[in-house]
Amino acid sequence: MAEFDVVVEKGTKRVFASVVEWPGWCRSGKSEDEALATLAAYAARYAKVASKLGFKPPEGGSSFRVVERMKGNATTDFGAPGMPAKSDAAKVGEKDLARLIAALDAGWLAFDAGVAKARGKTLATGPRGGGRSLDKIVAHVREAELGYLSALGAPKPNSTDLKAERTAVREGVAASARGEYPAKGPRGGVRWKARFMVRRDLWHILDHLWEIEDRAS
Repeated sequence: MAEFDVVVEKGTKRVFASVVEWPGWCRSGKSEDEALATLAAYAARYAKVASKLGFKPPEGGSSFRVVERMKGNATTDFGAPGMPAKSDAAKVGEKDLARLIAALDAGWLAFDAGVAKARGKTLATGPRGGGRSLDKIVAHVREAELGYLSALGAPKPNSTDLKAERTAVREGVAASARGEYPAKGPRGGVRWKARFMVRRDLWHILDHLWEIEDRAS
């Protein structure tokens, strides 16, 4: 049984469990046990995204070793991982950076493929008709990434072209990893580190990819 280090973020209403070495493999629940169980249940879906990075879904289940528990905040309870872990502050070497960028590329590739596959289909809605349209999900994911760039301290691209936006994300992560941005913004807010940026961004990309897949099936 494979063992993975996990960080757990506990809010008052929601708990997130994130695998340290595999950014984007992150799920939530109402309790730590529920979050870990959901994390395990999504291993095969995550493998479809990260298989080219060397990830293999554990056979016979997985064992998660919680290496850090963090107190969540309003973002946690709203429904998104919002607290950096100690592991997110670890130095990012050249090999680490290449792996982070490769993970982003894999996430984007999977998301784009999922969007293309869902084109022309009607996404299922909830009992009250809730749920964004496909185009609105895509726009939301792109807007969020631009916000994450600001959280890093990186400049936003001048172009609204998707390729330019993703190039800006790669460059922003690389510059942050090299320590090119001050730790605090002009108003004193603590900026994100490269590892947390990728972990949060990939969680968001894959969360909406899986939403699209589930609603288009």
